Amino acid sequence: MKSTDKIFDGLLVLEYQSGNKQALSLLVNRYHQRLCWHSYWYTHDINVSKDIVQDCWGIIINKLNRLNDPNSFGSWATKIVARKSLDFLKNEKRNKKKLEGYYEVFNSNDDDNNKEADILKLLETIRILPSNQQVVLKLFYIEEYSLKEMGNILETSVGTVKSRLFHAREKLKTILKIK
Repeated sequence: MKSTDKIFDGLLVLEYQSGNKQALSLLVNRYHQRLCWHSYWYTHDINVSKDIVQDCWGIIINKLNRLNDPNSFGSWATKIVARKSLDFLKNEKRNKKKLEGYYEVFNSNDDDNNKEADILKLLETIRILPSNQQVVLKLFYIEEYSLKEMGNILETSVGTVKSRLFHAREKLKTILKIK
């Protein structure tokens, strides 16, 4: 990046820090596409990349007033996107391993083709469940939230969360035995 671009970015950051909200709009216009492509380089999924960058803009906006070197905006924002993209990949890998572990328990003696079929069967079965049960399964098993945290997220009591989780498990057991 040319030094004149860095200086212009620095001026926009200083303008934003001084209260000029339009300067942020100019920064977004200058960097959004570039940051999306940077995230895409990690994720290889344009939609995921757009979501990551959208989340990063929230972080950037919240921390922009504390940026000490305004001329470093581009590298600073890119670093945030890179970290969030890597976090996404790490979470995806962890979730995939966790799901594979659940599926191995589900059918430990089958070969790989049957495991894939079982995974698809389980995912299809989960989609049959009511959305409130799907949500608690995801929050508990994939996101690893505690029951209390789930209650806060869903704005409901821990007892309701426990009940939904119990009924989701029971319904899965029943449906999977029938199929």
